[in-house]
Amino acid sequence: MTSPNQKANLLVELFVEELPPKALKKLGESFANVLADGLKAQGLAGADAVVTPYASPRRLAVHVSGVASKAVDQPVQHKLMPVAVGLGADGQATPALLKKLGSLGLGAEVVGSLKRQPDGKAEALFLDTVKPGAALAEGLQKALEESLAKLPIPKVMTYQLEQGEGEGFQPGWTSVNFVRPAHGLVALHGDQIVPVATLGLKAGRDTHGHRFEAKVSPVVLRDADSYAAQLAEEGAVIASFAARRAEIASQLAAAAGRAGHDLKPIEDEALLDEVTALVERPNVLIGRFEEAFLAVPQECLILTMKANQKYFPLLNAEGKLTHQFLVVSNISPADPSAIIGGNERVVRPRLADAKFFFDQDRKKTLASRVAGLAKVVYHNKLGTQGERSERVRAIAHAIVQQLSLHTVPFTVDDKDHFEVLDSKAQEASLLAKTDLLTDMVGEFPELQGIMGGYYARHEGLRDGVAIAIEDHYKPRFAGDALPRNHTGTVVALADKLETLVGLFGIGQLPTGDKDPFALRRHALGVIRILIEKNLPLSLPELFDAAAAPFGELIDRPTEALLGFFADRLAVSLRDQGYSAQEVDAVLALQPPRLGDVPRRLAAVRAFAALPEAASLAAANKRVSNILKKAEEAIEARVDASLFKEVAEGALYEALQAVVPKAQSAFEQGDYTGSLQALAVLKAPVDAFFDGVMVNADDAALKANRLGLLATLHAAMNRVADISRLAA
Repeated sequence: MTSPNQKANLLVELFVEELPPKALKKLGESFANVLADGLKAQGLAGADAVVTPYASPRRLAVHVSGVASKAVDQPVQHKLMPVAVGLGADGQATPALLKKLGSLGLGAEVVGSLKRQPDGKAEALFLDTVKPGAALAEGLQKALEESLAKLPIPKVMTYQLEQGEGEGFQPGWTSVNFVRPAHGLVALHGDQIVPVATLGLKAGRDTHGHRFEAKVSPVVLRDADSYAAQLAEEGAVIASFAARRAEIASQLAAAAGRAGHDLKPIEDEALLDEVTALVERPNVLIGRFEEAFLAVPQECLILTMKANQKYFPLLNAEGKLTHQFLVVSNISPADPSAIIGGNERVVRPRLADAKFFFDQDRKKTLASRVAGLAKVVYHNKLGTQGERSERVRAIAHAIVQQLSLHTVPFTVDDKDHFEVLDSKAQEASLLAKTDLLTDMVGEFPELQGIMGGYYARHEGLRDGVAIAIEDHYKPRFAGDALPRNHTGTVVALADKLETLVGLFGIGQLPTGDKDPFALRRHALGVIRILIEKNLPLSLPELFDAAAAPFGELIDRPTEALLGFFADRLAVSLRDQGYSAQEVDAVLALQPPRLGDVPRRLAAVRAFAALPEAASLAAANKRVSNILKKAEEAIEARVDASLFKEVAEGALYEALQAVVPKAQSAFEQGDYTGSLQALAVLKAPVDAFFDGVMVNADDAALKANRLGLLATLHAAMNRVADISRLAA
């Protein structure tokens, strides 16, 4: 038995009808964390309290350790008013003070206990009181209501209460809004029920287990700590989402081993989460389908099994789909043959539909579908998919032209190579969106691009074109592979640039968390392609080339896109482990070729490790500030005959020796060598600032010294703005 002011563990459970599976994990975490935070905020639970969330298809629960039956009283000091206002010349309370005390439920009897303390330039009156700590029932009620109010409910239901209390309550008529109808509430502090209520329910100790396999119903909980064990033992329920997920993963691996050597279930974290939210006690079984269906592209079969049936397809060691799959059942009969047979009967029509779509789609060529794109609206301000395809073709052509000006990375038979590349890119751009008109993509939009590649190979299109059609959406998500060939790279860039330039050009920019056209993802895709494939392409030139096919449809958004890309790139680089200073130093120069960025970052990191780096970064920052304050534009020109101080000549001579070396290394792409060549400038730069007055009275002398600093500034900031490394 718990006693007043004693600490004990707390268990709160809300028992409901089946919760939306894709939202269950977040619902469980939110319910537990917000409720626990509410108890901590009221002093009922310590900051180090252990919070254990539970979530199953029919329950949200939380276990919190070391919860007090009553929070500790807290001293509170109230500032009342200035002494001159609260007390008269005779030291007696003024009407204003008495009124203030009255608002606090106090009278003149406390005037003698008021404290006089400095408050700015004057003294003020302060009252020390004690705020009683919240009782658990009161505090838990508040925390429970807050946790329910903040649940990330995807869609609210309205239902009528059968029981409740309070004025106006009518059974069957009084309604409430919640994610699903609630049927039970448990609140146990140790072994004692905490008298709280919500959603027309009063707290008790009864809950319910598995619909079909519970040993007893209801499950009467002994105390807060027996919750998970009793549900598992008596209710046949694994209450913990994490534990149930781990159990499913373990059973999937074991079942795959039983199904065949080297077989493994497909890896899909979202599917695993969803299945975890659908079952209370998992039982993994092995199903099979006819091997003839394997003639259909495996992406189609895998998608229909995952999306429609929540099955885990089994793959062999080469990653190829087999004719076996795993079912996560919510019941465990002695003879599972009926469950297995039922699932095999259900999946067969799904696979037959996929085969039918695949066979029908191959009766028409992709080229024959091109005209149909003119009937598919892309955007009401940007025209149809047919018009879009023509723009992508034009952009792809411009990209090939830009690439043809360089020998890296395209080094094979330059002229012929680029003519062939251009021809393939034109063909792939024209056909890339035609699979949108196929039955398979109509049923499974996730397969766009993938199916186009299959149909292109079926038609025997030129080598590389089918791959380009399949890859032109890549990378589709963070960590996804890049396009595999040159044609796919060109078409993927063109497609993403068309989307970005077009939508930015009509003002459809992402705002806050809203990005309906996935422009951030498109930008990161372009960034990854340019950097990881080290393409010699300039962002401004790409944006201008992508804007040209739109004509008067859009306003050219080059400047806005450059800022957008800079933000996306900065976030991506910091996520990769580069410091904010390193990223700022490189991106401050707005390098037009993103393929240079990794080498520039590596050079900055190597430079920052030099003992001279801190001093040179600080000096560079000082130089930048001096040049910014100059009344006129400063040219990097120096007249050695005007030097008056030894330090001027020494710095000039050092620059004469260093700049050619740094420039040569820079032009050869050796950014690390270019920056490290600057290390010898530390001593002459320090001597210059110690012994030379830049803002001399003589105008010619001042201009010459500013020119020397401009020369220094230009030499130090070719690779990155190293002033950003200054502390």
